[in-house]
Amino acid sequence: MTMPAQTEQSAKPANDLAGKTAEADDGLRHDWTREEVEALLALPFNDLIFQAQTVHRKWFDPNEVQKSTLLSIKTGGCPEDCGYCNQSAKFDTGLSASKLMEVQKVLEGARRAKEAGASRYCMGAAWRNPKDRDMEAIVAMIKGVREMGMETCMTLGMLSPEQTIRLKEAGLDYYNHNIDTSEEYYKEIVTTRTYQDRLDTIQRVQEAGMNVCSGGILGMGESQSDHAGMLQTLANLTPHPQSVPINMLMQVKGTPLGESKEIDPIDFVRTIAAARIMMPKSVVRLSAGRENMSEETQALCFLAGANSIFIGEQLLTTKNPAKEKDDAMFGKLGLKPMPAHRCPSEI
Repeated sequence: MTMPAQTEQSAKPANDLAGKTAEADDGLRHDWTREEVEALLALPFNDLIFQAQTVHRKWFDPNEVQKSTLLSIKTGGCPEDCGYCNQSAKFDTGLSASKLMEVQKVLEGARRAKEAGASRYCMGAAWRNPKDRDMEAIVAMIKGVREMGMETCMTLGMLSPEQTIRLKEAGLDYYNHNIDTSEEYYKEIVTTRTYQDRLDTIQRVQEAGMNVCSGGILGMGESQSDHAGMLQTLANLTPHPQSVPINMLMQVKGTPLGESKEIDPIDFVRTIAAARIMMPKSVVRLSAGRENMSEETQALCFLAGANSIFIGEQLLTTKNPAKEKDDAMFGKLGLKPMPAHRCPSEI
């Protein structure tokens, strides 16, 4: 793997708050305290961005951004009550439930995504957990996308140990399972599963030897301390999630969080920067919510260390910027696509 040139300054761990020896001198820690993370988020903005950009340049080409595409392979009818999600069967959002897509239709979508510049193809199903009868089709989707030379990612809900092993054997690169928010605030958002349920699935994925994609959502009425708690949980996982999506809530009418107060864009950028500092080798994805972000906000997120986005006009069931708009932004900022398997922490 060819990494960007490092200056003497950029080769040093950037977080002056830690005060502890980094593992193997690579800047990785798994022992963050809540107080440390809150202090990090409260730094003067310029200092925080400088630290994040310094870390970013150590591990990544600062002008490369990974392009991923997300497809809903099974929409609606989910029995969970996640307060942000219009796919829950418990809320009246006007979304109809569908069956699992046919394998060939999924692969056709992957081909179009690759032609549009995506290097990772993410497939999501609105399940609490997959049924064993669906695993054969899931495996076929994974193998088909891998044959195209793309990274594969799936989010299917909670997994049994047997299902986890089967996904690994199929060659799945990444499994997405977000923790959403801090452990304390989680019960305000979801009641049909526990925070520990999510962590158990992440642990199974890690033990099976797959890369983890896990992050959270900002703008659900939580506090900045909850942002710190979410980041603390993620950064104290061993290893760190190889992919960390940070979402800005897309308010959907009919969901309990449909009228939540929007998060301040600067607070959002601060969370991106802290994620970059705390998980230096991970890809940090500027995920859902870009449709409502200004170009300037997105540019600040890239400056803060975000280096992954979803492309395509649909994110599961919500809007995303059009390709032409993203292409224009990339050109204006001098950004280029990140090739597949460029993440330095990828297994």
